[in-house]
Amino acid sequence: MPVIRLLAQRIGISLIVLVGVSFLIFAIARIIPGDPARIALGPNATAEAVAALREQLHLNDSFITQYGYFLKGLFSGDLGISLYTNRPVMQDIAQFLPATLELVIAAGIIMVGVGLPLGIMAARHRGRLLDHVTRILALLTVSAPGFVWAVVFMLVFAYFIPLFPIAGRISDSYSIPGVTGFLLVDTLLAGNIQAFFNALWHLVLPASALALAGIGQTARLIRANMVETYGKPYIEMAEAYGFPERKVARKFAFRPSLIPSLTVIGLDFASMLGNAFLIETVFAWPGLSRYGVAVILRKDLNGIIGTVLVIAAMFLIVNIIVDLLVSFVNPRIRLAEGKA
Repeated sequence: MPVIRLLAQRIGISLIVLVGVSFLIFAIARIIPGDPARIALGPNATAEAVAALREQLHLNDSFITQYGYFLKGLFSGDLGISLYTNRPVMQDIAQFLPATLELVIAAGIIMVGVGLPLGIMAARHRGRLLDHVTRILALLTVSAPGFVWAVVFMLVFAYFIPLFPIAGRISDSYSIPGVTGFLLVDTLLAGNIQAFFNALWHLVLPASALALAGIGQTARLIRANMVETYGKPYIEMAEAYGFPERKVARKFAFRPSLIPSLTVIGLDFASMLGNAFLIETVFAWPGLSRYGVAVILRKDLNGIIGTVLVIAAMFLIVNIIVDLLVSFVNPRIRLAEGKA
């Protein structure tokens, strides 16, 4: 089947890219100035202790030997011990990744749920007041980085109008067993609806701040593509036949315009994983992006490599999903891939 063949091709290419990324980040991590063993043990550690840790981390071996040890551990599910937390890196990733994914997924839903209707409305009312207002708002959201909006949201909706909490994922008064790591899911599994809404309330401000730039980008893309599509002859023919304006926008203008926009929207969604560290820092969100910054500052080689590999894998997964969505929206691409 064309879809299975397309999926197999994308997975194969993604695995090759992931190996290349692992080699590149491993090399970069090894040339960063500073001795990881000395940084981990502190300035008061003895030379013998530093030498022993260097031997334990294989830092005295050649680069190829070190990379070989890394690949061996990677294929066995072992990324080593984090010098930042003194725990296995895989355990750190399992703890911090769900928080970031929950934040990014919520931001992605807001980005698509708000950006698409704004772009559609702007295209339908092109050249009118609503179109101009939407374009100005989209430009404002794209121009300012996410952490600026995070601070603005915190001042407006937590200080001047105290509606939302400003830190953490849930109030300290709730004790929810961690089953999946996703608090919205775990609270529902525990049957605690009050805790669910509390976690959701904590999620609103950081997710909105993270999504704001994507909302503007999505609205601008959809509007530009739909305005171009409105100039096609088949749109003029549909309007001449008396089709309702809403049906023309939804069926004849929106769907063809969505195809070139899906790739950029997918990349915006994937980039949130890397961009989330500022949002997580502002809102004290215990996620993987914040953990990644901490291990970089402490030159925790295992933590750096593990974090980058996870983010790279998320990028590749999103790209595969986008390719499948594009092939679903446009069957010609699916059939072309099947014949290739």
